[in-house]
Amino acid sequence: MTLSHLIPTLLFSTVFTATALAHPVRSPADDTLTPAFDILDAHATTDGRLVTFMMELNGMAGSVKPEAVGQLTGSQVDAYVWPTSLDPATVGFDAGSGRLALAITAHPDFDDTPLFDENNDGDPANDGADWHSHWVVLVPEDACGAGLKVRDVSPGQDLLPATAPGLPIALDSPGMSPVLQGRTARITVPVSEAEHQSFDAVTARLEVHPDGAQPLLCVTGVYDIGSGDLSLPGVIMGETE
Repeated sequence: MTLSHLIPTLLFSTVFTATALAHPVRSPADDTLTPAFDILDAHATTDGRLVTFMMELNGMAGSVKPEAVGQLTGSQVDAYVWPTSLDPATVGFDAGSGRLALAITAHPDFDDTPLFDENNDGDPANDGADWHSHWVVLVPEDACGAGLKVRDVSPGQDLLPATAPGLPIALDSPGMSPVLQGRTARITVPVSEAEHQSFDAVTARLEVHPDGAQPLLCVTGVYDIGSGDLSLPGVIMGETE
């Protein structure tokens, strides 16, 4: 699936959350898709300090991961992604630099969470194959199979969060542990003033450039889009609403 014709909606449209009629994102089951990436429902709630994003799948969440290729370049990433209307500056990236998205990812060939030891084995540099969380900034890129990439940056010139792993892309590793249990993928992250912001739900495959050049991390394919059109119809709701 390509996102090319949907990119103007994803990255540049104005989303009027205050008048939105739908709070969750609902998607019909599609038997042609891999069940672990077939989105049925997505919700997001906040207590004013923390936001919890949830995605319900048609199969077991996290049961499918990319095959290892033995090196960083050319390696693949599977991801459960929530694109949002939050400005990238909310979590420490340059303001207005693209579409801020929260992702749960797995990739067996590299570890991009050097501050955290997700598998609790005492080595923080061998956890890439375990599902973990990232904030990313997405921007258009014609050279990528699905028409999007994680924004390329220059560390020291572009603004990055304190927990960014040092890769030359707009990627943060906040260390929040996702929960993939049964048919549900869930992640809670600290974000203030997120109530009534918009979101969508996407499952996708990404790939590191085979030569390590730019674009370094492409969205090469999309398994499913919750809304079908990346219109961000979901609304982050207060827990009491």
